[in-house]
Amino acid sequence: MAGHSQFKNIMHRKGRQDKARSKLFSKLSKEITVAAKMGAPDPDMNPRLRLAVQNAKSQSMPKDNIERAIKKASGGDAENYDEIRYEGYGPGGVAVIVEALTDNKNRTASSVRSTFSKNGGALGETGSVGFMFDRVGEISYEADAGDADTVMEAAIEAGAEDCESDENGHVIVCAFEDLNEVSTALEKALGEPSSVNPIWKPQNQVPVEADKGATLLKLIEALEDDDDVQNVYANFDMSAEVLAELSAQE
Repeated sequence: MAGHSQFKNIMHRKGRQDKARSKLFSKLSKEITVAAKMGAPDPDMNPRLRLAVQNAKSQSMPKDNIERAIKKASGGDAENYDEIRYEGYGPGGVAVIVEALTDNKNRTASSVRSTFSKNGGALGETGSVGFMFDRVGEISYEADAGDADTVMEAAIEAGAEDCESDENGHVIVCAFEDLNEVSTALEKALGEPSSVNPIWKPQNQVPVEADKGATLLKLIEALEDDDDVQNVYANFDMSAEVLAELSAQE
């Protein structure tokens, strides 16, 4: 298996989500409701809902919130959300993919376009950068799930394509269409993962220095702060030195 993408180096920002738990829970609830509405309301019968519930639990979302989001799907007041993908470029020529769930396409498109332009980027047409990414499944475990060899062996047995382990944990990658099957097999072997997600994995990374990096991170953070935006992916790579410099500026 080849080494896992360095895309996870942007995860240094995730600690900031602790300051906005209500916003995070809102996005998790929206995904649960959409998943339940599109399929069965039973996670055991609906792979997408199972993954949504699993991720909500990994973020310590209360059980009552999860159950309420599932019930909302069958209620008459449940909004109809459209799944939309936006693509564009950020500072330094970095390719960016934005996934949104919205009940108002015009509002979301206007907001996303404005966010790109205000932060040194430009929104492009659908497909303008998507070819630079692969649609895959990503399963994450904490470091205490096992040593690198144990996790690698479990990943291979489960049918995964890629695995990387370091002191922060384990990241396993599989084909998008195999995500439910692989995550189920891994759960039996290693226990419940910390997250299971379909992601857009960049094929290559664009090196970004501190001057462009600060603006790029502002763009990504502004996009993530949009209530309609569920996920943001970008194909940039920052060295430890650049990340340390940017952190010092905050």
